[in-house]
Amino acid sequence: MADLKPTYRISDLHESERPRERLAALGPQALTNAELLAILLRVGVKGENAVEVGQRLLSKFGGLNGLHRAPFKELIHQHGLGEAKAAQIKAAIELGRRLILEAPQERPTINSPADAAALLQFEMSALEQEHLRVILLDRRNHVLEIVETYKGSVNSSQVRVGEIFKEAIRANASAIIVAHNHPSGDPTPSPDDVAVTRAMIQAGKLLDIDVLDHLVVGQGKWVSLKERGLGF
Repeated sequence: MADLKPTYRISDLHESERPRERLAALGPQALTNAELLAILLRVGVKGENAVEVGQRLLSKFGGLNGLHRAPFKELIHQHGLGEAKAAQIKAAIELGRRLILEAPQERPTINSPADAAALLQFEMSALEQEHLRVILLDRRNHVLEIVETYKGSVNSSQVRVGEIFKEAIRANASAIIVAHNHPSGDPTPSPDDVAVTRAMIQAGKLLDIDVLDHLVVGQGKWVSLKERGLGF
């Protein structure tokens, strides 16, 4: 019994070490990921305070990206969660994603394939099916909007190129960047990816809308077809 780990609660910690108090005094940027999760969780479980529960979840799923990728049904079965707390975690991650595009004056500018990938990779790498999304850009390459065009298999026999440009025409976009994910995790472009790219570029020329790139997103990595000279 002597080597059993003691049970600690958040209230057992010194006030200067409690996550909410630390956030109020130092700002959220000073907290660890486990401490931020602890604020969402509010309470721990027998044998673990909320910070320890947060650290356990991060370790099990491989960090915040793993929590983002984890299916909701898997999260709710983790010790110390349940539907309400799992929903809070998912909601917090989604709010962070949406913050990027919320303020028009703060809309990002795309200057490279890496800029475009940074907007999409976190979310798209977690998708279990193929999704095709289009970044709509103005003349200065400011992001106007990101729209989803397809969900399911993205191949040359199913993708209607007109659908890809539909929202670009509505938004009066000057250019687009197309991206889709490979749920396998391998972002290597397929022959269908190259064929779809060629068709989009030709349609874009007729519509006076530049297709700047086509990205394939995998697990932790992505490929620019333009950088590889595939279809461009």
